[in-house]
Amino acid sequence: MKRIESAQNPRVKQWRKLHTRKEREKSGTFLVEGYHLVEEALKNKQHISEIIFGENTAIPNNWDLDEVNLYLVTDDILKALAETETSQGVFAVYRLQEYKNEQQWKKVLLLDAVQDPGNLGTIIRTADAAGIDAVILGEGTVDAYNAKTLRSSQGSIFHIPVVRGSIREWTEILKSQSIPVYGTALENALPFKEIQSQPAFALMLGNEGKGVSAEHLAETDQNLYIPIHGNAESLNVAIAAGILLYHLRG
Repeated sequence: MKRIESAQNPRVKQWRKLHTRKEREKSGTFLVEGYHLVEEALKNKQHISEIIFGENTAIPNNWDLDEVNLYLVTDDILKALAETETSQGVFAVYRLQEYKNEQQWKKVLLLDAVQDPGNLGTIIRTADAAGIDAVILGEGTVDAYNAKTLRSSQGSIFHIPVVRGSIREWTEILKSQSIPVYGTALENALPFKEIQSQPAFALMLGNEGKGVSAEHLAETDQNLYIPIHGNAESLNVAIAAGILLYHLRG
């Protein structure tokens, strides 16, 4: 285990840069904070390049840390790295995964400009729980690897492919494989219960305020809506994801 005492150390500066989306995309890595998320990340240990502990941080005995670069840092460095008010003093640097089995994805969630990181993290967690094969982040969707999204995903970000892509291109790919693509809309749509569960499907969810764009809705096989029985104006997009994903998969 290597010890670092200065916040001006080049490694520390690089870790801090991972707070920005620009550096995450440039380096192909992101920073994970907290015992639970690091433990989930360790299930894909081959993607972890470094783990950082504070001087007073307890290291779990059951963690497999062989062949992982370990760093021990001061409290001042922990404060510089932390994006939570009360840091647990443990971080990991995780390399983005590359996926080559896209043709095997039969249950896919397409997200059109979902902008709230908490919503995105909850949607990823829900998709993981529902056994969805992949989440596609369309144009305008928030970065999946910022701290709030990671915390909201509760580790599901490490369990399910989450990739950026074109909604239009993915719609074409899925339809070419005879996989039905369902949009979500309030007009020209069916109540979701009129559609039976499917062995393969794609579900398209949209922006918190505007919904799915008309351009993308025009390319779906069928658009669905969830009836509102009370006085609420609408459902949160993450709640809608849970209802529809579980219904469609059966």
